[in-house]
Amino acid sequence: MILSKYPNLVLKEIFDHMEYSELFVLSFGSKNMKNLIKWSQKERFKTIRSIEYLCNNISQPPLVYIPSKRGMESIMDFWNPKKDKYGIFQVNASGNMIDFQWNTFQNWAMASFKNRDKESVIESIHDYLLDFFGSSVQYHWRYDYFKHYFIPKLRNVSFCLDITLNEDFTDWEKLETFFSSSPAFKWIEMGIKLAAKPFHPESKFYQAESLLVIQRRNIVPSPAILRHFQGKQLTIICDRWEISEDLIEFVNRWKSGEAFQNLEYLKIEINRNEVMHNGILNEIGAKFIDATRQPPTHSVPKIYDWHDKQTEPNTDAIRSRAYVVRQSDNCVASILIGNYRFSFGGRSKSIYFGVWHKTEEEFLKLMD
Repeated sequence: MILSKYPNLVLKEIFDHMEYSELFVLSFGSKNMKNLIKWSQKERFKTIRSIEYLCNNISQPPLVYIPSKRGMESIMDFWNPKKDKYGIFQVNASGNMIDFQWNTFQNWAMASFKNRDKESVIESIHDYLLDFFGSSVQYHWRYDYFKHYFIPKLRNVSFCLDITLNEDFTDWEKLETFFSSSPAFKWIEMGIKLAAKPFHPESKFYQAESLLVIQRRNIVPSPAILRHFQGKQLTIICDRWEISEDLIEFVNRWKSGEAFQNLEYLKIEINRNEVMHNGILNEIGAKFIDATRQPPTHSVPKIYDWHDKQTEPNTDAIRSRAYVVRQSDNCVASILIGNYRFSFGGRSKSIYFGVWHKTEEEFLKLMD
């Protein structure tokens, strides 16, 4: 079918019914074809929240896809197990001639290149995607397997990590090297099934914008996580933690302005231990909203959610009468202790800390 003979409106109708993987390959036909696709699909492209590069133990280098309500809508794959001479076609991606093969089973193109060319190929295709889909789309490089990690140098890309450290994990030095050699992460989820060694206080692990730590096997999390975090959103889930002293230290350091200037949300979920509610509030010098007034609800947009399907876009709602004030700028944070939740494992207790970025006067006016 010779597409160029059709009017633009007919072509738009054709493009509307094509997959992203098909549009991607078709765009290499000519500069005019690429511009026509971009023009006709601009409203469709506006609905794209992000483009994901997924690296795992199978797809290394990554699969490129768009997360949507339907799941994963693939664009192309850098991992090509075929790499044979059949069905090869060449495209010019940002000035770099790259071989591709079409995967008829998956309905997407697979790049074909030698390992020594991996970095330049990925960079060229990423630059092409930036031009094709636009720089307003978020681009995420996702790791869920770091054993043979590769850290690209790409424009407009945020890095995300989801790994589990099992009982037999021993590669602490390699993991620290991985963090130190990586750009700062946008989001990290780490499941830990052993007594974890604390990272260096200036480790990029603590610099992640959003950090989720799940400590299992009835092991107490390292207090270093709470002490050294420098990002915006921190969630810790664990089976047990005698947390009173660590939490009091955390809040008092925030109040003094010594640490956690970027923080906007903290959640600690403990499955077994009780938490001394009144003792903590007394030690941190909590203030309280009058019982006749309805406290405001704190919730902020999640920095990132690993799940491919749309989930709750905001953090858990915090509604509490207790709050603390930072000395340096009079900024307010709500604190909630003892929010119970029932699950298959029994009853868990959550502690929340939500920063308003409002002065005490502005905060109290929210209830007028």
